[in-house]
Amino acid sequence: IFNSKIDENKGVRNKMIIIGIDPGYAIVGIGVVEYVGNKFRTLEYNAITTPAGMPTVERLKKIYTEMTMYIDKYKPDAVAIEELFFNSNQKTAINVAQARGVLLVAVANKNVPISEYTPLQVKQAVVGYGRAEKKQVQQMTKMLLNLEKVPKPDDTADALAIAVCHAHSFRMNAKLDF
Repeated sequence: IFNSKIDENKGVRNKMIIIGIDPGYAIVGIGVVEYVGNKFRTLEYNAITTPAGMPTVERLKKIYTEMTMYIDKYKPDAVAIEELFFNSNQKTAINVAQARGVLLVAVANKNVPISEYTPLQVKQAVVGYGRAEKKQVQQMTKMLLNLEKVPKPDDTADALAIAVCHAHSFRMNAKLDF
C-alpha cells in the first residue's frame, strides 16, 4: 500500500505524497501535499474545470485526462477522495457521481491506493470536531499547510483538507498497527 521508503534508524516512513480530491462535475478540487513526519508541504492546489455547454462525455473525458496528468506528475503514494452526500438536485447528483466514478477509474488505472472519507471524517481529522463549519475547516487547513490565504475556489481548499485528513488518518492507523 505504501511506496515511500522506511527510515531504518527510526522505523518511520519518511515521505508520503497525497492527492486530495473534492469531486465535482463543473469543478474538481485537487490538492497535492507532501507529508513528512508530522509536517506538511503544499505541492500544488488547482481545479479541473469543465464548462456547462460541453457535452457530458467530453466533460468526463477532460476530468479523466487531467486527473491522469496529476497522477503522472506527482506519482502519489495515496489518493484521498470525498464521499458524496446529496439531498437536493438529482440531475446534479448523477453528474457528480459520474465524474467521481471517472476520477476513481483514473486513479485505479494507475494502481494508486484510494481512500474515501465522509465530510464528517474530514472535519474531525482537520479541525477535531465533526460538525465544524466550512470556514473553520478552511482556516485550519490554511494554518496546517502554512498558506498565506485560503485557496480559491473552495473546491481546492476542500481537496487540501481531504489530503490532510488522509495524512492524519494514515498516521493514526500506522500507530495502531504497531
